[in-house]
Amino acid sequence: MITSSAADKLKSHFRGELILPSDPRYDAARSVFNVAIDRRPALIARCASPDDVIQAVNFARQEKLIASIRGTGHNVAGFAVCDDGIVIDLSRMKGITVDASARTVCAEAGCNWGEVNDVLQAYGLAATGGFVSVTGVSGLTLGGGLGWLVRKHGLALDNLLSADVVLADGRLVTASARENDDLFWAIRGGGGNFGVVTSFKFQAHSVGTVLAGIVLHPAAAAAGAIRRWRDLEAMAPDESTQGALLFHMPDDPSTPEPLRGAPIVGLGGVYAGAVEEGERVLRPLREYGPPLVDMFQPAPYNTAQRMADFLWPAGLHSYWKSSYLKPLSDDAIDVVVAFFARVPSRRTVIVLEHNGDSAWDRVPDSATAFGHRTWPYNFVVTSAWSDPKDAERNVTWTRDFFDAMRPFAAPGAYVNYLGGDEGADGLKAAYGAKLAHLAALKAKFDPANLFRMNLNIAPASVVGA
Repeated sequence: MITSSAADKLKSHFRGELILPSDPRYDAARSVFNVAIDRRPALIARCASPDDVIQAVNFARQEKLIASIRGTGHNVAGFAVCDDGIVIDLSRMKGITVDASARTVCAEAGCNWGEVNDVLQAYGLAATGGFVSVTGVSGLTLGGGLGWLVRKHGLALDNLLSADVVLADGRLVTASARENDDLFWAIRGGGGNFGVVTSFKFQAHSVGTVLAGIVLHPAAAAAGAIRRWRDLEAMAPDESTQGALLFHMPDDPSTPEPLRGAPIVGLGGVYAGAVEEGERVLRPLREYGPPLVDMFQPAPYNTAQRMADFLWPAGLHSYWKSSYLKPLSDDAIDVVVAFFARVPSRRTVIVLEHNGDSAWDRVPDSATAFGHRTWPYNFVVTSAWSDPKDAERNVTWTRDFFDAMRPFAAPGAYVNYLGGDEGADGLKAAYGAKLAHLAALKAKFDPANLFRMNLNIAPASVVGA
């Protein structure tokens, strides 16, 4: 428990907001994207500046509190909040500055990718990161950074130039290729294990208008449509980042009657190059079937980044499972289609991504802590439902689905897609042979494991104890 005298001492040095359980804002402040997460922290510290973060970190260390770090976005594991400890909440830190001549952008830790790319769009620039606009800059970058520009420009962390980090001892340092390069290596993939990043500096890219959208096919045609997408991906240029999704169309008046509530396979994404060339490259995908609907059109990049937002609304119970895949086989596709046919919730979305043979796997594996650039396909089940009574059947279906996909799974996983219950298996899947080096760096920067509300990398001294 936090004593009133301790809280008063923190308050005297804190510019942001301190929210205690007695505060009428408490329940809203502790809620996260996944409503299945119901944790009750002793204190929520909404930081207004890096100095507030320093004060909150020092307070957590001195009071021997568990600390969770909250940015923004939609991570379903719920690591952003903790029971009985302190939430160091960065969601109000939303400063964004652009150097158009250098094509760089600095974003504070409370920004999401939609906010960053809204600012960049005015300069004809974009930052690579996020398939959905509400995805947080912090969590996505620290764990990797997939998004609509990944095949052309790599992961978000591949475009990170520097970061300001508050360490467990309360020091604010800069991590880059020139300063604290070992910390810089670790935070590019190692998640929030090594400190609290308060701001990020990214390389941005000339993007402007893209060709973006999706073609929709009935679920009965899903196997053939996904195979067509897979075969075309073998020839896809770096400018094209396309995925396959299985979902139900919204059951509301905004959806045309023939599609309302219908099970669908969608094939689509972004072509980040000349629109005319994109029309040529994507024609075989768009003409196959033919589709029920072709929704591809030229769009500003920041608009394109919002096109999938409706698939992952806030306020639902969520449970995710994910793994990289070996080359996507017909048998694997058949399993995906079969499980979608008996999905228990119409809010669940199944995603197949193709990231390989592109900028993302041309980065040397040793360059960052990010694991596994060798597997070209990713599989993620984003199960979601409204009624808490439906949790068991949705979780069971998801686990059964994941088990059925094990014969096709690669020995690796994308840390940002893990659901939070994988434990040691999740660490091994996410980092592989890099885990020992990460544990050694954890011992250097956070020997007491203050930052453990994450897919936790224990300090090497703890590992060997």
